[in-house]
Amino acid sequence: MIICFAVAAFCLTACAARLASWQIVHGEEYRQIAERSTSTVEKTEAVRGQIFDSSGNVLVGNTTQYRVSLQKPYIDEAQLDKTILLITKILDECKDGTDVSFPIISRNNGYEFTSDSDKISELQKFLSSENSSAADCVNALRERYDISKNYSGDELITLVSVHYSMEQTGFSVDTPFVLADDVSFEAVAKISEKTQGLSGVAVESYLVRQAKNPTLAPHIIGAVGAVTEEEYNKKIGEGKSYELDGSIGKFGIEAALEDYLKGEGGQRIVRRSLSGEKVEEVQTVNAKNGSSVYLTINSEIQQAAEKALSENVALANKQGAKDCNSGAAVMVSVKDFSVLAAASCPSYDLNKYSEYGDYYLSLAQSDSSPMYNRATVGSYACGSVFKPFVASAALEEGVIDSKTKINCTMDYDYYPTDIVKCMHRHGELDLNGAVAQSCNYFFAETGRRLGIQKLDEYAERFGLGTVTGIEIEESGGTLAGRDSTDWQEGNVVSASIGQSDNAFTPLQLAVSTATLANDGVRLKAHMIDRITDYSGKSTLFKTEPEKVCEVGISQKNLESVQNAMLSVTQSLSGTAYSYFGDYKVKVAAKTGTAENSGTDHTTFICYAPFDEPEVAVAVVIEHGASGKFSMLTAKAMLDSYFKAANEQAAQEK
Repeated sequence: MIICFAVAAFCLTACAARLASWQIVHGEEYRQIAERSTSTVEKTEAVRGQIFDSSGNVLVGNTTQYRVSLQKPYIDEAQLDKTILLITKILDECKDGTDVSFPIISRNNGYEFTSDSDKISELQKFLSSENSSAADCVNALRERYDISKNYSGDELITLVSVHYSMEQTGFSVDTPFVLADDVSFEAVAKISEKTQGLSGVAVESYLVRQAKNPTLAPHIIGAVGAVTEEEYNKKIGEGKSYELDGSIGKFGIEAALEDYLKGEGGQRIVRRSLSGEKVEEVQTVNAKNGSSVYLTINSEIQQAAEKALSENVALANKQGAKDCNSGAAVMVSVKDFSVLAAASCPSYDLNKYSEYGDYYLSLAQSDSSPMYNRATVGSYACGSVFKPFVASAALEEGVIDSKTKINCTMDYDYYPTDIVKCMHRHGELDLNGAVAQSCNYFFAETGRRLGIQKLDEYAERFGLGTVTGIEIEESGGTLAGRDSTDWQEGNVVSASIGQSDNAFTPLQLAVSTATLANDGVRLKAHMIDRITDYSGKSTLFKTEPEKVCEVGISQKNLESVQNAMLSVTQSLSGTAYSYFGDYKVKVAAKTGTAENSGTDHTTFICYAPFDEPEVAVAVVIEHGASGKFSMLTAKAMLDSYFKAANEQAAQEK
C-alpha cells in the first residue's frame, strides 16, 4: 500500500510539474506554437513557358492577377454574412464586382427573375419547387442558410446568391470559394485593409496565361484549357505529372510543345494562424518553370498578312462575291523553309477565347468557323497555280520541252466526257506563253501526255498532297488520282489544271513554291526556331534545316519553269503584270481560279526576288471571284517583308 501510494504521488507530482512547465514557464512559447500549428501541404504550379516571335517579342506570357476567396476552416460563421457584404461593397465601389451569377434581382421593393431561363429552372429544381416565384425562392434560401431577417433588398440578394453559389461549387474545408477573380489592385488594397482581423478572407495572387496582342496569330499560338479525363490518363500513361484540376495546351504551339512549356510543379507546407493568416511557408519541392519557345513567325509580316487578308476578303464580298468571308495566306523562307507568317481569316481574340464563355460559344456557332486554321488545315482546290508543277514534271519526262507549242482552240475535248474550257482562244502557245496567260488547253494536253501517275509522283515530291512537317496541326491534302475513289482516265485533264480532286493547304502551296524557288530541294517546314530555359539564356533545342527530298528535275527544266513564272509578272500579257510589273523586285508568280460550289476560289503563289529567292508566298481566298484580291494580299506581305529586311540590313551596317 505504501509503495502504491508513493508511486501514485510521484506520478501526480511529475504531471503537475510538467503542466506547470507547459502553462507557466513555457506558456507564451507554446501558445505561439499552437497558433502556428495549423499546417497544410499545398502543390505549387510551375510558371508556364512564354512564347516569342522571331524578334524576341512576347506573343504569350504570364500576367499576375488577384482573387478574393473565403476559406472554410478559418471562417467565423457568426460574422460570415457581414464579411460577405463588406467585401462585395468594396468590389462594387471599385467596379470589380463578384463572379457570382444569380437569376433573381431586387426591384421596386420586391424580387424578379432575370431573363436567364436556364438558371431559373436550375434554381427552382434545386429548391424542389418548379413553379415558385422569385420571392418564394429568396425566402426559401434565406431559411436554408439561416440569414437574418434584418437583411432585405439588394443585401439579401447578395447574401442568398453567395451562399447558393458556395453550396453549388462545393465550398468545404478542402475547397475555398472564389468570390471574385481578376480583381483590381485598388480593390485588393482596400479589402486587405478593411478585412484585417476578419478570419477566413484570403487575397491571393496567381498567374494568368495572356496574349500580348490577342488577335495576332491565335490559330498558330493556340490556347490552354482544363485537362480532360482522357488527356489526364494519356499523360499519366506517358509518365508525366498532371492534376485532374490542372491545365494543358489544347491546340497550336501550346499543345505541340506542351511537354516543354508546362514545367514541373512543386510542393510547400503552409502554416496559418487560427484566423487563417499565413504565418510561415516552407518550400519542400521547388517548382521547375516551363521552357520558353521562340517561333520563326515575324509579328510585323504576320500582322500585315492578317490585315491585308481581312481587307481583301471584305472587299471581294462588297464587290459582289457575297459568299466570300474567309481565306488564308502563308509566307515561307526559301533559305530554310521557316514559316514567317500564316494568317487565317476570319480570326478571333485569343484572350477572350480562353475564357470559354459567351465569346467562345459565339465562335463555335459561327457559320464562318473563325477557329478553323485555314492556313495549315484547310484544303482547297487550287486551280491554275498547279500548272508550274505540271510543267516541271512534263519537261523532265520529256513529253514537252520549253519550245513545244500547242494550239489552243478554247475547248479541249480529247475526252468527250471531260471537256476543259479555256478562258480565251489563245492559238499557238509555248510554255512561257501558256504559264503567263494561264492557258487551260495547253495544260490539259500536257497532262494527258504525262499521265496521272507521273503527275502525282512529281507533285508529291514538291510537297503537294503530303504533310510538310510543321509542328502544329496540318492536313495532308488530296491528290487527284492517288486519293480519288472514283477515277476515270479522262479525269487527268481536269487534274492538270488544278481541278478534279486536287485539294491542298495554303501551307503546302507555299512549301511547293519555295521548293521550286530552291532549285528543286524541299526542306521540312517549321515554326519553331529554338527552345530555351525560361530566362532565355540557355538554348535547349535549335531547329536546323532538314532536307526532305529533291524533286528530281534538272536545273535546265527548273529554270524553264522559273522563267515562265517570271513572265506572269513581267510579260504584258501576264495575268499578274498589272500588280507586279513595276514592283521594286522581280517576282515569279502564278495566278489561279478554282471552280467549286458557289463563287470561284482565287489563288496566288509567288516567290521573290527572282534572281536570289528569299521568300515564297501562297494566298487562297475562298469564293474570292477575282484574282486581284489574292494578289493584293500577297503584295502587302512582300511589302512588309522587304521593309523589315531593309531595316535589318540598315541596323547591321
